[in-house]
Amino acid sequence: MILRTHKLGEADRILTMLSRQHGKIRAVAKGVRRTASKFGARLEPFMVADLQLYEGRSLDIVTQAVSLGSYGADIVSDYASYTAANVMVETADKLTDAEAGLQQYLLLVGALRSLARREHDPQLILDSYLLRALSIAGWAPSFGDCAVTGAPGPHSAFVVQLGGVVADAAAPPGAPRLNPATLELLGALLSGDWGIAEAAPDDTRNQASGVVAAYTQWHLERGLRSLPHLDRTPSVVARTGEVL
Repeated sequence: MILRTHKLGEADRILTMLSRQHGKIRAVAKGVRRTASKFGARLEPFMVADLQLYEGRSLDIVTQAVSLGSYGADIVSDYASYTAANVMVETADKLTDAEAGLQQYLLLVGALRSLARREHDPQLILDSYLLRALSIAGWAPSFGDCAVTGAPGPHSAFVVQLGGVVADAAAPPGAPRLNPATLELLGALLSGDWGIAEAAPDDTRNQASGVVAAYTQWHLERGLRSLPHLDRTPSVVARTGEVL
């Protein structure tokens, strides 16, 4: 899976890729920017390809590429899908390394395929992807029981820094509150219950998106450059990571 590309010289590109078995890989595709390149669009972002690499001193070199999933054109043709896909690949880039597991790879490929096929609203696909990717990385949020004490829910206070909803006794002063519909949507996005997710109204989706954005950026410990360009109007997210 091609995450991103950078120009190198006049005709080459450096590819950052997420592989099925070897985690994140960086390699050079020589001559790929020429019109007559044999690789062409196979090595563009959001594409899945089977590559043969020659091991170099610092960067590997792509010697062969066979397309497995051509999602780029369908994603790029829709702005909402394109902006969502950019957030996904940037998140995958920051979450993964050379030891990344198969789950992160399969999750990203599945999410991009869903975007390309217009299976669900891009906003919902993105939010579901982010919650699941963070869960695989060990940061599964709690939307039911208290993230601090384990006290059974429902709870309305949501604290990004504490890992999700918390009981009133554990909630810091001024902790933001979420309504039951938003918590239900967040739980559905995490579990993949698309019936509940697609039935949610726009205001509920927007509040949930604000929560997901804040939670993601807090755990990545840095902002996502692609996030402000999303084709949506999420809840206001403070720089501290709190949802207002």
